[in-house]
Amino acid sequence: MDKNKILDEIFDNDPFGMLNVKPKSSPARNADERLLASFQEINKFFKKHNREPEPNSSNISEYKLYSRLKSLRGNIEKSIALEPKDKYGLLKVEKREINSIDDILGDDMLGILDSEAESIFDLKHVPKIDERAIADFVARRKSCKDFDNYESIFKEVQKDLAEGKRKLIRFREDNLREGDFYVHNGVLLLLDKIDFSSKEQSFKSGRRIRKDGRTHCIFENGTESNMLYRSLAKVLYVNGQVVTQNVDKVSEEFFEKFGNITDEDKEAGFIYVLKSNSPDEKINSIENLYKIGYSKTDVQERIKNAEQEPTYLMAPVSIMAEYKCFNINPQKLEQLLHNFFGSSCLNIDVFDNKGNRHTPREWFIAPIEIIEQAIQMIISGEIVGYRYSAGEMEIVKH
Repeated sequence: MDKNKILDEIFDNDPFGMLNVKPKSSPARNADERLLASFQEINKFFKKHNREPEPNSSNISEYKLYSRLKSLRGNIEKSIALEPKDKYGLLKVEKREINSIDDILGDDMLGILDSEAESIFDLKHVPKIDERAIADFVARRKSCKDFDNYESIFKEVQKDLAEGKRKLIRFREDNLREGDFYVHNGVLLLLDKIDFSSKEQSFKSGRRIRKDGRTHCIFENGTESNMLYRSLAKVLYVNGQVVTQNVDKVSEEFFEKFGNITDEDKEAGFIYVLKSNSPDEKINSIENLYKIGYSKTDVQERIKNAEQEPTYLMAPVSIMAEYKCFNINPQKLEQLLHNFFGSSCLNIDVFDNKGNRHTPREWFIAPIEIIEQAIQMIISGEIVGYRYSAGEMEIVKH
C-alpha cells in the first residue's frame, strides 16, 4: 500500500480542521514597533492638549512624555525613522539652505567649528583675516571650573518648574537679560553676563548700528560658553524657551520695591489675579482669561460671594496670585495693569439675579506667566518701554 496515499487521505479527511495548526503569534513587539508606540503616545498628547508635553508639570505621565520627546530629538536615526508618523512636526529640525562656505560657517550656531587650539583661521605668512570671520566665531562650550557655585541654583530652578512656581514661555530676543534662565534643546542655561558692543553694518536700506557682544552662559550639564549675544538669541529663537521668575520671589521683590515695610506700616490692600470657574461655555471656553483686581480686605473674604456678583461673572473663582501692598496706592497699580492689558480686555455682558445687564472691565485674556512678568517689570521699572501684544499674547517693545 502506498504510504503517501494513505497520509494524503488522512489529511484530506479532516472536516473539523483539527490538523490546521496556525503558528502562534508572539505578543512581544519588536524594537521598531515599540519605538512607534512610544511616539504615538506623544502624538496623542499633542492632539488632546494642542501643545508639547512640558517638564514643569506635576503630572508624572506628562514629564515622562517630555523626557521621551527630548531623547528622540537628540537621536537622528530614530527621528528619521519616525518622520512619516510625525504629523505635528514635533521632531523636525529646521532645514537651512547652504549655498556657500560662508553659509556653512555662518550656520555654526553651537560653535562646532570653533576650537581654542590653532584653527584654520590662524594662518601664518598671509594677510590678516577680515573682521567678518571673527564675527562668525561662536564660542565652544568647555567645562565650567566653578560649577559648584551654580549647581544648587540650577536644582532650585528645576524644582520651581516642577512645582509650577516657574513656567516656560516662548522666546523673543527682547527676553535676553542677565541673570535669567533659558532652555535650549531641553538643556537649562543661565545667562550670567553680557558684555555689549555696538557694531555698524551695511544693509541695502542703509547703515545700521547692530547690538552685539560676548555673553557668559552656564549650562546645567556643567559646561560654560562665551558665545556671541546674537548667536545665543539665534539658537534660542530656533529652539528655545524663557524660564519665568519664581512667583514667590516676585511677590517679595514687589513688597521691597514699593515700601520699606516695618511694624509701623499699614497694609494698603491687595492686588490679585483670579481665574473663573464659570460653567457658562462662552466663558470657560476662553483660554488664559483672568481678572486683575484690587481689594482692601483679604482676597479670600472678598470673593466668598462671587456667584452673586457680576464683577466675578456670577460664578466661583480661584485665586491664582495675590500681592499684599504697603506704602503705595494699590488702585493706581491696578489701573496701570488694566491699561497695560487693555487691548485684551474681555467684552462680554453678564446678568445679575435681577436680570440687570453688566459689562465687567477687569477680565483680561493673557497667560498667567505674562501677567506675573508684567508685575515684575513694573517692579524693575522696565514696563515703560514695553506693551502687551494681544495677538501674540506676549510683552513686546514699543
